[in-house]
Amino acid sequence: MNLAMTAETDWRKLHGSAFDGKRAIVTGGAGFIGSHLVHALLELGATPIVIDDLSAGHADNVPSNVEFLRASVTSPEIAAAFENVDYVFHEAAMASVPLSVEKPREFFDVNVSGTLNVLHAATKAKVHRVMFAASSSAYGDSEALPKIETMPAMPMSPYAASKVAGESLLRAWANCYGIDTVSLRYFNIFGPRQSADSAYAAVIAAFAKAMLAGKKPVIFGDGEQSRDFTFVDNAVHANLLAARCERPLNGDVFNVACGKRVSLNELARVMRIALNRADLAPTYQPARAGDVRHSLADLSHTKKTLGYEPMCDFETGLKATLAWYASTMMDGKPRP
Repeated sequence: MNLAMTAETDWRKLHGSAFDGKRAIVTGGAGFIGSHLVHALLELGATPIVIDDLSAGHADNVPSNVEFLRASVTSPEIAAAFENVDYVFHEAAMASVPLSVEKPREFFDVNVSGTLNVLHAATKAKVHRVMFAASSSAYGDSEALPKIETMPAMPMSPYAASKVAGESLLRAWANCYGIDTVSLRYFNIFGPRQSADSAYAAVIAAFAKAMLAGKKPVIFGDGEQSRDFTFVDNAVHANLLAARCERPLNGDVFNVACGKRVSLNELARVMRIALNRADLAPTYQPARAGDVRHSLADLSHTKKTLGYEPMCDFETGLKATLAWYASTMMDGKPRP
């Protein structure tokens, strides 16, 4: 795998002038997915406004020409930023399954009360539509594959439960308050700027940090668990498609993924080859509470309603991601 290869996305080619002159709030806009949304919106001629308390994001991720309100989504002070805004992309959240098991109250404060606060501000300001970063963890550990949006929610962790609660709030607000909303269930999003500097880092980030530091990656469980790994530009694309959808979405739920499964053992193998570290075979530890066994998305509903097609496959996205980690790793620690 040539790490010089990158995944360059031409947002203008995909979305034309649909966002010219539009104003958009991006909560969590200094974070991983949010910052990618901000950059895409700028390229598309929109005016993004970032709300982020920097508990997980980095100020360096926010372009200097973007308005930045440093505040938690739970704070009443954010309401003023919503005036004259067309769209809200609500990406801010606490986002770790194992950490949510340790700190369930904190997760509900941010992920549920924070979402309620965002919806209240958006409704008061008469925002056109709110896009919510939902999660495939809503499906729980059902053995049925692929996961279809009509399956019952079966959250297995406080994180998953908080995201399901957020979906319910968005559907209720669309029904009661005259604001259009949509929930996008992300499946294992990865890419540049995803933090690896945490005991709870997502698996690709954690593997990259270990291998680039010459350490063996750790797999929790037997490694045969599988994920529908989805490059971050696919998530950005889905958000933009949802925002510009001409029909009301009424709090509907959509899967955002690539529709392909990769086991953690296979992921470790591919990354060892890409980084030329065949010596770094993974070590194994007991499975963690709340983790699901397999994850794979059915994309029929998202394709039919939003016109979504994955525009960057797993292999191409992984090349770009590993190139970014390799270029930013300093003394075993990634820079934002």
